[in-house]
Amino acid sequence: MMSDGGLVDGSWELSVYVTDQDTEKCLRVKGDLHIGGVMVKLVESLDIARDWSDHALWWPERNMWLARTRSTLDQYGVQADAKLTFTPMHQNLKVQLPDLQILDLRVDFSINVFNTVVQICKELKIRHPEELSILRKVRGKDTLNRSSSGNRNGSAKKKRDSTGSNGSNPYLTITSNHSQDSIGPQSSPFMKRFPASPARSPQSTLMRTPHSSPYTPSSPYNGTLSPGSMGSLSFEESYETSLANSPMTPSREAFLHLHRPRTLPDRALVNTGWLDSSRSLMEHRVRENDTVLLRFKFFAFYDLNPKYDVIRINQIYEQAKWMIITEEMDCTEEEMMMFGALQLQTQQQQDESGQDQLDNTNQNGDDVDAALADLQITLEGSHVSSPGDILRIPELQDYFRYSKPKKLGFKSYKKLWFIFKDTYIAMHKAKEDTNGAPLSIINLKGCEVNPDVNISTQKYGIKLLVPSSDGFSEVYLRADTEEQYAKWMSACKLASKGKTMADSSYESEVQSILAFLSMQHPVPSVVINPAHLSIQPEDFVAPKFLKKFKTKQLVQRIMENHANVRNMSLMEAKMNYIKAWQALPDFGITYFVAKFKGHKKEEILGVASNRMMRIDSSSADTLKTWRFSTMKEWNINWEIKELQVIFEEGAVFLTTPAVDCKIIHEYIGGYIFLSMRSGDKNQNLDEEMFHKLTGGWS
Repeated sequence: MMSDGGLVDGSWELSVYVTDQDTEKCLRVKGDLHIGGVMVKLVESLDIARDWSDHALWWPERNMWLARTRSTLDQYGVQADAKLTFTPMHQNLKVQLPDLQILDLRVDFSINVFNTVVQICKELKIRHPEELSILRKVRGKDTLNRSSSGNRNGSAKKKRDSTGSNGSNPYLTITSNHSQDSIGPQSSPFMKRFPASPARSPQSTLMRTPHSSPYTPSSPYNGTLSPGSMGSLSFEESYETSLANSPMTPSREAFLHLHRPRTLPDRALVNTGWLDSSRSLMEHRVRENDTVLLRFKFFAFYDLNPKYDVIRINQIYEQAKWMIITEEMDCTEEEMMMFGALQLQTQQQQDESGQDQLDNTNQNGDDVDAALADLQITLEGSHVSSPGDILRIPELQDYFRYSKPKKLGFKSYKKLWFIFKDTYIAMHKAKEDTNGAPLSIINLKGCEVNPDVNISTQKYGIKLLVPSSDGFSEVYLRADTEEQYAKWMSACKLASKGKTMADSSYESEVQSILAFLSMQHPVPSVVINPAHLSIQPEDFVAPKFLKKFKTKQLVQRIMENHANVRNMSLMEAKMNYIKAWQALPDFGITYFVAKFKGHKKEEILGVASNRMMRIDSSSADTLKTWRFSTMKEWNINWEIKELQVIFEEGAVFLTTPAVDCKIIHEYIGGYIFLSMRSGDKNQNLDEEMFHKLTGGWS
């Protein structure tokens, strides 16, 4: 007896499409049947002897996994008109790394993006996966194809054609073996670097994860590798070497398809592609064999250690390099030539010793650590120092030129006597007036400190953004020499973090700044003849410098700066590149197009590790800055999709028309989460806390 398409007993037919068999099954079910029972009934109806443990039910109409196997159909809201899909949870995914190589991985499409990144990083031996995430490629009109700037002459074009693929894939592709379900291994020229992989084995698999079953879904590699095979071990070694020492240039197509922003809104475009860490790949409508980008999302790198982070350091270096070359981050002319010189040194060292780097890193770990101690201490989050290392806090006293520009006026400098004590700067008219009251006092705690340096004109300036009732007020200091600049710049940086010159990192910071400045000084006598090297300027400098200088001039400038860094090892060159990148004024700022409440036009929201900013989209001027240290709470009004951030000085309400405001919330909560990491190197990754801080619920 039937009633409304179902039987009197309340059962009804449920349609389930089985992707592996390309068939549709109709099951008679009741609303109180749990999801696990539905899958058991489906497998019994298929009557195929195979392992179905990696399959789950997906509801396309609702864009969700039915992951809670103990929940019933009624609890999920599944009714007779629903059409479900029975599909594998682990599927192939193309993942582009920061160095533009693409890995063909097998990942779990049913878990959230946070855990997907954790699994990928575990296999790639990249520590601290909480710093990375996944975003979609920039497509269509968002991809600014600069073929004219990317190929200034025929030799460059010929060079890129020789390294590129056959046109079917614009990126370098690496697969773990030549399995049938791999994508594009034959078309990739990069595969020539790898030995032939062993034949597939039905049971054995090369797994780094202990206590794993013979079944391979937890491994992101396609196919299997026998752990007893010398070929597989050779492949593993070559595979890791390719991640620690990236190809010098990507394929021509990958180079031309890089996102090259011209304006702040252009820079914001790329950030519209970030995935929500709390949702799965399938929920983001990422499907099998799609290409996604794995990038460092949060610019707060913890414990960069050359002994353990060979691959991680290389990928950070590569991301920094492409951000500078594509003008996603601005730098001065002198800085650009320094970056080009460091990149050239990296490539030369990679040619000489790159293949032996992984083998020698552990053996020479102590030497490398000692050589780079002065670099590690200045990398963000890499050193935890005590606030008071000596009994007496040092002071600085000297004449400095000072300017506090008006809104509509030019900067005019006055020469005053400055006293730097604790975290304060006191200004006097002259040295003889120090016994009297100072003309002005600046509390540097919480201020923004940026370099304002031009080596060629001997300009050694410090730009201070001091918190005020209106946001920030600008203060400019001008030193006379590099030594004076290095000492005061180091003191200002520490004071902005609430530290004094008694901190153990002060002296090393001074030496680090001096070394950074020395690398920007060109050396007229070039040690290496440019004719002996094949340097294509478009591989080393941003397009705006390609337009300003001729090819021979750029090569000469790079070679002159290279003389300053020619004695650096491969790891030293990469670490110095990263450190110089971190010293740029715009480092670590992620941009989004936003509409602030109370303001009519769209502006730019900038989010950094310690603050958020309202920026004019045309002039790029910072209109208002809010520091996270004064933030009380942040949440989302889901009804109107509005981000609400409450600071001590007031509330900020904004919407983001081009991206879900949850992504902005995740950035804020993510940086708060990273700031909670302690000095304990063995601390566990607290996923629950991450989602609590980034979830968007008050």
